Amino acid sequence: MPIDSIHTLQQILPDRAQRLPRMIVVDAHVCGGPARVILGGDLIPNISGKTAFEKMKNIEEHHDWIRKIVLNEPRGYPAGCANIVFPSTHPDCLFSYVIMEQAKVYPPMSGHNTMAVATVLLETGLIPIKEPVTRFNLEAPAGPIAITAEVEAGKIKSIELLNVPAFVFHLGKEIDVPTLGKVKVDVAYGGMIYALADVEPLGIALVPEEGKTLVRVGELIKAAAREQLPVVHPENPQIRDVCIVVLRGKAHSAGATARNTVVMSTGELKWDDESTWTGALDRSPCGTGTCATMAVKHARGDLPLNTPFHHENILGTQFEGRLLEETKVGEYTAVVTTVKGQGYLIGISEIVMDPKDPFPEGYQVGDIW
Repeated sequence: MPIDSIHTLQQILPDRAQRLPRMIVVDAHVCGGPARVILGGDLIPNISGKTAFEKMKNIEEHHDWIRKIVLNEPRGYPAGCANIVFPSTHPDCLFSYVIMEQAKVYPPMSGHNTMAVATVLLETGLIPIKEPVTRFNLEAPAGPIAITAEVEAGKIKSIELLNVPAFVFHLGKEIDVPTLGKVKVDVAYGGMIYALADVEPLGIALVPEEGKTLVRVGELIKAAAREQLPVVHPENPQIRDVCIVVLRGKAHSAGATARNTVVMSTGELKWDDESTWTGALDRSPCGTGTCATMAVKHARGDLPLNTPFHHENILGTQFEGRLLEETKVGEYTAVVTTVKGQGYLIGISEIVMDPKDPFPEGYQVGDIW
């Protein structure tokens, strides 16, 4: 059958394939960071929970196979993320969503995933577009997120999100890191709890060629920070301890304020087994990491309110962040943050599950990272 005569899946798939349970997926990337957005399908069960956080915990505890299907091989890969979109029960939000990472991580918030979800909902018509600006709210597990989309000729030029408040747990704490020695870190919340460390004292460059070393160092710092600097979010005790690392350095690109890479775990580190030092570098400039970085800089007096902060990653793409005002989260002084980037749709597909597939939930092989 000539390609130009194929119009529908029904024309090319046998009846049996058409009956396989499936989910509808739109793939996107935001400044290089990949994100799958799951919009529905009969593979997605009814997920109970009054809030996005409750839905997240329900999926994590009872339906983790969804994450495995879309992010494990052969359908996914270690640096991938996915988001399940639901109607929101929050009175101020149009939709809610649950964020998933490959290594069984369910972040309460992610900037690039939020931008991807917003872009997909707008460009698929699930949220009506108004030019030149479309405003609406989405409900992340961390809470409501206000979205401002710049639109030109039907195309989304940028997504700016008003993030949950960011704040600092620790500034300049020295931790003992096996094989690295003493390392100074900051610990801050920007939607996830980060340990932040400078790469210059570690003798590493923030470039793609150093990816393997950056992953190893980031995983070591994360594990040591979790052990030596335990923390708990003052308003949600289920959000606790360092789960991710920002490695910081000087800007390389014109217009950038600073450079970073974020190390996401893909395995569980064991000090006596170097093969477990596995992770993946965030391909985006990292929205929540940018917010945590800005909170640290503000706490040090290095970033005033209402000052643009252009945060680049090792690919050279940038997010623009800004601090709007100070506030309080529990006993901590916090800052209200925004972060802005651009998303792009890169694919629309239906993921199916064959009951006879020997790998229905996919698999992981520890040879990539």
